[in-house]
Amino acid sequence: MCGIVVMQGAQGEVQMQEMLNRIKHRGPDGSGILQMGESVLGHVRLSILDVQGGAQPMTNEKGDLALSFNGEIYNYLNFRQKLENRHKFQTRSDSEVLLHLYEEEHEDMLSQLDGMFAIALASSRGLLLARDPIGIKPLYYGKRGDLFIAASELKAFPEMDDIKMLPAGYAMYAGEAPWQFSKPFPPHNPLIAPSIEDVLKEIRRRLDVAVEKRLMSDVPVGVYLSGGLDSSLVAALMRPHTVNLHSFTAGMEGAPDLESARTVAKFLDTEHHELIYTAKDVEKAIPEVIRALESFDAPLVRSAVPMYFVSKLAAKYVKVVLSGEGADELFAGYSYLGKIKDRNRLRQELSDITLRLQDTNLQRADRVSMTHGLEARVPFLDMDLVRYVSRMPVEFLEQRSDRPEKWLLREACRGLLPPKILDRKKMKFSEGAGSSEVIAELVKNKIDQQMFENEKEVEPGLILRSPEELYYYRIWRNVMEPHITSDLVGRTLDRSAANGS
Repeated sequence: MCGIVVMQGAQGEVQMQEMLNRIKHRGPDGSGILQMGESVLGHVRLSILDVQGGAQPMTNEKGDLALSFNGEIYNYLNFRQKLENRHKFQTRSDSEVLLHLYEEEHEDMLSQLDGMFAIALASSRGLLLARDPIGIKPLYYGKRGDLFIAASELKAFPEMDDIKMLPAGYAMYAGEAPWQFSKPFPPHNPLIAPSIEDVLKEIRRRLDVAVEKRLMSDVPVGVYLSGGLDSSLVAALMRPHTVNLHSFTAGMEGAPDLESARTVAKFLDTEHHELIYTAKDVEKAIPEVIRALESFDAPLVRSAVPMYFVSKLAAKYVKVVLSGEGADELFAGYSYLGKIKDRNRLRQELSDITLRLQDTNLQRADRVSMTHGLEARVPFLDMDLVRYVSRMPVEFLEQRSDRPEKWLLREACRGLLPPKILDRKKMKFSEGAGSSEVIAELVKNKIDQQMFENEKEVEPGLILRSPEELYYYRIWRNVMEPHITSDLVGRTLDRSAANGS
């Protein structure tokens, strides 16, 4: 896991180094700068694969390609076996595989990659940028006059004429229009009348594979463990493959998540670590969370606070953690989804909220973990699993009186966890960790309703939705550079209007 900054056009090494310094947290183990023609590539590294030999930016043998890469390619060994007869490898890293694969297939390689990635690759064809199909790894780009810049985080950018997010599953050559190389939900035939028994077996099998491939690492891998269904299942699926599994939870004294996580940790026999934080800790951390997150979206910031603390804890012991993001979107875990009775509408809603993860929970998972130099991997968003679930009859995902939210996931994993954990009702991250009430009281003391009504239109066309969001917006405007504009902030959609139609 790393951070990247790349430029094309008139630039200087000093400016590149300043930008890399702003995202040093993404790669505390090393950094490098390399010029390739008109392109300059920068990289800060968190060493996970080939710790000694995988430094970047990286070039091929001929010296006519250069790569700055953020992420993990889980099927890189399959490519390497095919490429070794024609290319001499200098490292054991997945990054070098991308260089040789591009030599043979150019941008056609992108649709074959299984992983999370943001890629910047310079060649005689230009500077190629690409982002994984679901948007797990971030990438932004912009121009200032003739200078083109792309970077992992907004805080890296100097003042620009324009900054945009490269959408998930898109690629572009610098100066040209982006194109879509992969769709999470490509049009294809649905599964033909599968039995529920077969579906449960396939979900369990694909989850096993998704978790096991994400254990690929030359450094220790741990797990976020809130004690909720999603993180507990990830931990349970990791346990057979991990000799000494470290699990991590954080919360306020007496928080529901702490006790549930202890139950799971004892059941799975993990090396469990927990961090207890206070109301003062929360207030002090919020500006740091907002700067890391690069957002003022209220639900996102609220949920990022406990993740900030648990990431800080985990980074003391491991460099990689697995996390439970994506299960609610994939398996219809949110309560409002139970109000949608039209099956076509439900299918569309599940697709929409999964695609929006790049603006919400995946942004949280990436930024908050990386601010502590920690890589978060998300097995529920394995593309093989995502595409399988998207093909099954949507009635299998419906919430009913006899089927609670995520019933399909619970039944597929029956026996992996104690029943009280497997059947635990969904609880929002901040509620389970105990910080939601603290934040509510903090906001109440800072911004009253009349103040909010007077100030909620903070910019022309930008109307905030709550006093809490106004509180976060003020901090966001204070900790972000003035040229970072609010249109770059993804917003959680208001789903309260969902009804039974």
